[in-house]
Amino acid sequence: MKNVIVGTAGHIDHGKTALIKALTGIDADRLAEEKRRGITIDIGFAHLNLPGDIRIGFVDVPGHERFVRNMLAGAGGIDMVMLVIASGESIKPQTREHFEICRLLAVQAGVVALTKTDVTDPEIVELTRMEIEEFVAGSFLENAPIVPVSAKTGAGLPDLREALQAAAARVPEKNSRGLFRLPIDRAFTMRGFGGVVTGTLISGEVHADQEVMLYPEGRRLRVRGVQVHGEPALKAVAGQRTAINLTGVEAHQITRGMVLSEPDRFNAIREFGCVLYALPGAAPIKNRAPVHFHSGTAEIEAEVRLFRGESALAAGARTYARVVLRNETLLLPHDRFIIRRFSPVTTIGGGMVSNRCPHLSGSAC
Repeated sequence: MKNVIVGTAGHIDHGKTALIKALTGIDADRLAEEKRRGITIDIGFAHLNLPGDIRIGFVDVPGHERFVRNMLAGAGGIDMVMLVIASGESIKPQTREHFEICRLLAVQAGVVALTKTDVTDPEIVELTRMEIEEFVAGSFLENAPIVPVSAKTGAGLPDLREALQAAAARVPEKNSRGLFRLPIDRAFTMRGFGGVVTGTLISGEVHADQEVMLYPEGRRLRVRGVQVHGEPALKAVAGQRTAINLTGVEAHQITRGMVLSEPDRFNAIREFGCVLYALPGAAPIKNRAPVHFHSGTAEIEAEVRLFRGESALAAGARTYARVVLRNETLLLPHDRFIIRRFSPVTTIGGGMVSNRCPHLSGSAC
C-alpha cells in the first residue's frame, strides 16, 4: 500500500476540520478546548483508504494566526497539500501564509477544496474559483484541480476523493529504505503501556523490540510496540502516521521537536549552513536577526548570519547563510526549514540545510 501524508492549509473557519470529517468520518479535533471554541488549536490526524491501494494520512492544522507555530509542527512531513478556501470568503491572510509555507517546504502537489458551496451563490463560487486560479498561477498548484464541495451536504465529496487519489498516485513515496527518523509531535502516557510518542515517519522503518535513540539527548530506548493509524502493526514504514510505545522513558521527559532515530548514527547540531530564501513581500532578513526556527516538529530560537558581508537579505532574494540555534536539534542535509520574525510573529523565509557551506573553506554543515 502506498502511504501519502496530506496536510490541510487555509484560513481559520474555512472548513478544514469539517471537510476531513466528511471525507473520513474522523473528527481531527481531539482537545476539549477545540470542541468548546469550535476552532482547531493543535494538529489533528485522520486517515482515508482510496482505490489504487493508496492510504492517505491527513494532518489537520490550525488556521488561526496565533497557532501557525502548531501548523508548522504538522507541515514538515507532508507529501501534498489540500488547500481549503471558503467559497464565500476567497483568499485570506492565513491562506497566503500557509501557501507560502508549503512553497518554502518544497511541497510539489496538491488539490484545492472550494468549501461551503451550499451557502454561497453560484456566481460567487465561480468568482472565487477565478481568484484562486490567479492566486496559484506559476506555483506547484497552477494546474491542480479546484473542487467545489460542501462538508454539510456531501456535494462534491466524490470528486474531491477522486482528485486526492489522482494527486496521491503521482506523489513520490518516502524512502522506506533510508535511516529511520521520526520527528515527535506528541508524547503521552497510556495506562498499562507507559510512554507513547507519535509522528509522521519521514524515512526508514521501525518495528517492535528495535533499539532507537532520542535526539538531541542521545538517550538509548527500546520500542515496545508500534501502531499505524491507530491500529497495532508489526512495523511502520516511511509515509505512515506512527505511534511508538517506548520503554526506558516517561512521557514527561519527551517534548515536541525531539526526534527518534538510529542509535549513534547522527550528531545533534547547534549551527549549520543553508540556502536561505526571503519571502516576497516580507520584511528584509537582517544579518544576525533573531528568529523563530521551525524544522520537522521543532521550534527553536535562532540567529541568522548572512554570508558575503550582506547587511540584509531583500524580500524575494536568496543567499547562503549560517543559522545558529539556541538549542541543539537533529538536522540532515536537504532538510527544509521555516523562519519567522519575533515581533510581529510572521513568516519571513525559509530554506534548505546544505551539505557544505560554500563560503567556509573545508567546513561541513
